[in-house]
Amino acid sequence: MRDDVVSRRGHLFLGSRLKRIGERMQADVARVVEKTGLPIQPAQYPLLATLDAEGPLTVNELADAVGISQPGATRSIARLIEVGLVETSRAHRDQRHKTVALTEAGRAAMARSKREVWPGIDAAVRELCAGLSGPLLDQLGAIEAALDQETLDRRAARAAPGLRIHAWSDDLAPLFHDINAEWIQAMFALEPTDRAVLEDPQTHILAPGGDILFVEADGVIVGTCALRRSGEGAFELTKMGVLERARGLKAGEFLLRAAIRRAAELGAEKLYLLTNARCAPAIHLYEKVGFVHDAAIMRDYGAIYERCDVAMRYRPPVEAAAA
Repeated sequence: MRDDVVSRRGHLFLGSRLKRIGERMQADVARVVEKTGLPIQPAQYPLLATLDAEGPLTVNELADAVGISQPGATRSIARLIEVGLVETSRAHRDQRHKTVALTEAGRAAMARSKREVWPGIDAAVRELCAGLSGPLLDQLGAIEAALDQETLDRRAARAAPGLRIHAWSDDLAPLFHDINAEWIQAMFALEPTDRAVLEDPQTHILAPGGDILFVEADGVIVGTCALRRSGEGAFELTKMGVLERARGLKAGEFLLRAAIRRAAELGAEKLYLLTNARCAPAIHLYEKVGFVHDAAIMRDYGAIYERCDVAMRYRPPVEAAAA
């Protein structure tokens, strides 16, 4: 085997090694994106994601937000214009500067990416980085060895085989009711709050600024989850259920991570859930993704359900580490 001078002279060639790993991972992500038919290169996602999150920006603002040079941003924007995902105008307060914004096609492409591309990649990279410790160069070596064993796109496919996230649509309302009614009635009894939400999600979830997501497994909707806005910046993750026959497909975790991302998009500063100790597998999953038991949540919100004896609040990894 030829000597790998980049790895052997780790500190000297650290930048080259990071670039090599980055290019390798982007090539794997490109294969995932290619299967969806989306005209997006992985390196373009930071620009698109910034525009999706913040709205129209000037080229300089966009370059600063992503951390790249202005000429580099200009070249990327030109390519995105060619494929119809972004457009420029003179709508900025300073007419000398062009404003860059997503087109309708760009917004649709981002919505599909967040449903069909990002969840699997997110799960794959989390798996890739799980357990890393020690000096940075050792961690880079472990990442390279793991990628040798299994590429990122294969990990993504394994992490979410045949799974897709669907946004709310009126024709899915019966499934929102039936999937949740199944598990609630199997373990407890439908309470007035349950009935109100399940029978009229438009009034109790969507109209106040919440959302409802669904997970599909191999062409069939098997799970759903709601985000109920309960106050300024506060959201309850509620009515999450997966059909019994779909257990073991990781559909619940896939859906839960998608709901956490959606809550952030909705501006959630506080994301919490209320459950019962009998739901031990679900509680284990909540803990796995970052929810922690919280007495204040129980005090402030727990009375909404008679069956509630467990209250949890989501703590992002960085926040949890600092606590």
